[in-house]
Amino acid sequence: MKRQFLALLAGSLLSASAFAQLSVSEPWIRATVPAQKATGAFMRVQSAAPARLVGVQAEVAGRAELHEMAMDGQTMRMRRVESIELPAGKPVNLASGGYHVMLFDLKRQLKEGEQVDLTLQVQDAAGKRQDVKLSVPVKPLTHSAHAGH
Repeated sequence: MKRQFLALLAGSLLSASAFAQLSVSEPWIRATVPAQKATGAFMRVQSAAPARLVGVQAEVAGRAELHEMAMDGQTMRMRRVESIELPAGKPVNLASGGYHVMLFDLKRQLKEGEQVDLTLQVQDAAGKRQDVKLSVPVKPLTHSAHAGH
């Protein structure tokens, strides 16, 4: 029994350290015009251990979702996805034209230069979930990420 407890404790510590090793770089949200009700959020996410991005929340939005842009025949379509795999040690780009975050039912205009709180919900291989809180800068309507991002 004591051995099982120690194994469980060690597993919990390893799981917690995996989340501590999640990194997010170059996050940004596209600014909006006054009556606009939706926008996108983009970033690069990397996890030291296998994990999945399973959700997102933002106080400025009535609804936030994970999305993917993909070709459907000759047409590019956007669709909601339940999760995004984060392979160990490999960066995953959330960018225009691929996986990204959509913020819907915006409660106000998002203006260039402000910071928006965003919470990523990540699940490790054991099924444990953790929130990763970010403060994300709002970039101009014309902003585009670096090549390859």
